[in-house]
Amino acid sequence: MGITINKTFIYMEKMKTLLMSICLLLVSAVSFAQVEEASGNVTDNSGEPVIGATVTVVGGQGNAGTVTDIDGNFKVQVQSGSKLSISFMGYKTQVVKAAKGLRIVLEEDAKLLNEVVVTGYTTQRKADLTGAISVVSVDEIAKQNENNPIKALQGRVPGMNITADGSPSGTATVRIRGIGTLNNNDPLYIVDGVPTKAGMHELNGNDIESIQVLKDAASASIYGSRAANGVIIITTKKGKEGKVKVDFDGSISVSSYVNRMKVLNAKEFGQVMWRAYMNDGMDPNTNGLGYNYDWSYNEQGNPVLNGISMKKYLDDAGTTPAADTDWFDEVTRKGVVQQYNVSVSKGSDKGSSFFSLGYYKNLGIIKESDFERFSARMNTEYKLLKNNSLTVGEHFTVNRTSEVAAPGGFLQNVLQFNPSLPIYTEDGNYAGPVGGYPDRYNPVAVLERNKDNRYTYWRMFGDAYVNLNLFKGFNIRSTFGLDYSQKQQRFFTYPVTEGNVANDKNAVEAKQEHWTKWMWNAVATYNKEIGQHRFDLMAGMELNRQDDIYFSGYKEGFAVLNPDYMWPDAGTTGAQAYGGGSGYSLVSFFGKANYNYADKYMASFTIRRDGSSRFGKNNRYATFPSVSAGWRINQENFLKKASWIDDLKIRASWGQTGNQEIDNLARYTIFVSNYGVGENGGQSYGTSYDIAGTNGGSTLPSGFKRNQIGNDDIKWETTTQTDLGLDFAFFGNTLYGNFDWYFKKTKDILVYMPGIAVMGEGSSQWINAGEMENRGFEFNIGYRNKTNFGLKYDITANISSYRNEITALPTTVAANGTFGGNGVKSVIGHPMGAQVGYVCDGIFKSQEEIDNHATQEGAGLGRMRWKDLDHDGKITELDQTWIYDPVPDFTYGFNIYLEYKNFDFTAFFQGVQGVDIISDLKKETDIWAGLNVGFLNKGHRLLNAWCVDNPSSNIPALTLSDNNNEKRVSTYWVENGSYLKLRTIQLGYNLPKSIVSKLSMQRLRMYVSAQNLFTIKSSSFTGVDPENPNYGYPIPLNLTFGLNVTF
Repeated sequence: MGITINKTFIYMEKMKTLLMSICLLLVSAVSFAQVEEASGNVTDNSGEPVIGATVTVVGGQGNAGTVTDIDGNFKVQVQSGSKLSISFMGYKTQVVKAAKGLRIVLEEDAKLLNEVVVTGYTTQRKADLTGAISVVSVDEIAKQNENNPIKALQGRVPGMNITADGSPSGTATVRIRGIGTLNNNDPLYIVDGVPTKAGMHELNGNDIESIQVLKDAASASIYGSRAANGVIIITTKKGKEGKVKVDFDGSISVSSYVNRMKVLNAKEFGQVMWRAYMNDGMDPNTNGLGYNYDWSYNEQGNPVLNGISMKKYLDDAGTTPAADTDWFDEVTRKGVVQQYNVSVSKGSDKGSSFFSLGYYKNLGIIKESDFERFSARMNTEYKLLKNNSLTVGEHFTVNRTSEVAAPGGFLQNVLQFNPSLPIYTEDGNYAGPVGGYPDRYNPVAVLERNKDNRYTYWRMFGDAYVNLNLFKGFNIRSTFGLDYSQKQQRFFTYPVTEGNVANDKNAVEAKQEHWTKWMWNAVATYNKEIGQHRFDLMAGMELNRQDDIYFSGYKEGFAVLNPDYMWPDAGTTGAQAYGGGSGYSLVSFFGKANYNYADKYMASFTIRRDGSSRFGKNNRYATFPSVSAGWRINQENFLKKASWIDDLKIRASWGQTGNQEIDNLARYTIFVSNYGVGENGGQSYGTSYDIAGTNGGSTLPSGFKRNQIGNDDIKWETTTQTDLGLDFAFFGNTLYGNFDWYFKKTKDILVYMPGIAVMGEGSSQWINAGEMENRGFEFNIGYRNKTNFGLKYDITANISSYRNEITALPTTVAANGTFGGNGVKSVIGHPMGAQVGYVCDGIFKSQEEIDNHATQEGAGLGRMRWKDLDHDGKITELDQTWIYDPVPDFTYGFNIYLEYKNFDFTAFFQGVQGVDIISDLKKETDIWAGLNVGFLNKGHRLLNAWCVDNPSSNIPALTLSDNNNEKRVSTYWVENGSYLKLRTIQLGYNLPKSIVSKLSMQRLRMYVSAQNLFTIKSSSFTGVDPENPNYGYPIPLNLTFGLNVTF
């Protein structure tokens, strides 16, 4: 026992000694790393304090840091020998040794101040801009994994509205500052200086370096006659100075059809049809669709459905068994999107080169639909002569795209095809409508017959240029550009084998189209600084030519139904050939002068004169001027002490732009051949008329007829636009944004006037007769900064709104409904596309309501009720009013970017508020007999239609005949199409450089993202997707995994 106590005592003494040693070591360590206070003051070049600058301890743990106060002072606890990092947005970061009483002067970041923007034939400092130009972050749009980079701009540029469905090709409709004409409203695209009007989905977005959107006349008028609808300038990448750089970007996405409409299954279809028969007082067992009903009356005398059964076979031959087919499931799938890009670039003081290859494949969510693109690009530039005064270069891309598009109207056919029909008959053929079933095609068979209708499209696009710098500030640049496209396609007609719609016809049409556009320009620029005065002068000329041709051959009667065999030569009957072509030329002279005094006062003047072969000799040329001015108020002495203001600039501009987007032959009198031929067993006499009516037993002579009257007096549409703008940046460029208000008026709009009988056959003619106005505002704001613990963030938001109004049109055109008004009222004074209709005031729910209402033909229990607007006691055409406005109240976007250590996160929201949509889809969900074709399948909402057992419903009662004409244009079909979508959410991670360098890489980033993750919509909207409310290709939800690698 004593021995044990002694050992314990010895052990405790050793532990005591060890603990004392550890304490001494800790005290020594603390003494060695003595904590002390560092302090100082942070100012800018002018001596003004920098408020809110971030001061962090280099290598510090946790929240080791602080921010400067209102006087620019700071204090922070540091360990002896530490370093401090001082940073502020808009200034270069400085790293200094920690000490007391530091005096730190931050230098402005010239990169931010001198950011260059491509503005049309030349570049300009962003700080000097006096026009309304939006500069797009290419890095942000790349995160959306869109095939079409322009589609990815949706919601990112205020004043720019983009509409698109979910088709694999990614085509989109772009409108800048509203609708400006009754004709083509597409903007002009300038890719590396070469103009084009469309086809951005055919170019590889991964090759793009920058995108600028020119919205007002001051910035766009340099492009004159083609700039009335705005200009989008795209600049592609070039090699950067340094070592050879190899970039690889790859991603794979899975697409899901999430916005599916609920349609009736076979049992529900039977229930709805039974109710329609009951409401009309008819025997439901007289239906011709194979449904048998067991029903009776309850104590209240109301019909009750006890059970439903189906015939085993729906046809007399006994080959088409009754089924319960979900046709949406049968024709859709999980889509897969693959995208791979690799580029090699290098640059030096003598030149640069950039080469890229790209591949994109989208297997759409509708089976058999897909889009594929191969692309290659080469951009090079070389400086020649000893002083690098001569520069030559080129941008060239070749792309091959291929697509099988979903058949036209396909989703409507899928919705309507009856669920009780099977996919196949028992003998293995496609099943189709039999007996009393309506004539619609089997959706699965439709896709099978469509899968060979693939087009192949080649596009070669690029330019070559030479730039000569004769002396300081003076450059002459000459560019030749080419945009050549070729499209080949065969349209196959295969025999239809299903049911009542069977047809044994087979045929093929082989078609080719060619578009050749070339341009040449010569531009001289001169830049000069004299003291605080800076002058930028530019003058040039340009030639443009475009030629379009097409031809096709058609044949029927093929012995072998195989695409490899089915060329027109192999057909036996029905030979036909078509072809045509046209073109136009444009010659232009232009000039621009910019003036800047002390970075305080800015002015710009632009003029362009265009001549187009599309117009007659009397008005072939037109001049498009613009003038703009800017005042950077923060440079004035009275704001010099306001150091928190980094930029405050007022802009104003006025200018004119043109539009010539009409047919190349619009000014000519056109005659077309009209031959007398036998058609469908009858006789078409063409331009010959057989007075005796006997025809003499043979075809009469043929000739020509007039199709259009020429007009040498037609001229350019001219859009005059005024813009007032404000650019601002506060608190070290952390809070930034801009605001624009504009007014656009387009006159001399080109209108195709229908002919009248007294002018003879073919008296239609192009004239200048319309006027239109647009006015609106655009606002963009952002805030970016960095927290003490290292989180960088950049939050941006934008909102825009415009109002459109047609102010003048010929009376007959204004009233015929072509541009709005439904042929009931003149569209003048209303937006283009506005519609007139009846105001639906609910449904009749009692006989008393019917008796107390104005006389309405078709009125009855459960029927729609129309408002008697003119109070004459009866419902007539005079009770129609304006019910539909296609212009939204406003559109908006909101982007969040976060970066912490090696992680980055992006969430982008886009929305539209207060927009009307006319829901054709609702006619398939809310009325049984609205399309003059009975027994088509319908939407799920009909299960809740009004009846005596469901008196609270506001969905019209089911009926077999639309005696109340409820499919007429009315407010019942106009819905609130507002929505907010989470367009993109992405989480990325950059592997640490210590790991990446071991893999011989400079960068390795992995990311996961989702597109169209959720939608917030109006509670009153009855459809599935307000962005795509009817039968467009569904917009899918995409889940993506990707890699960005740099070697």
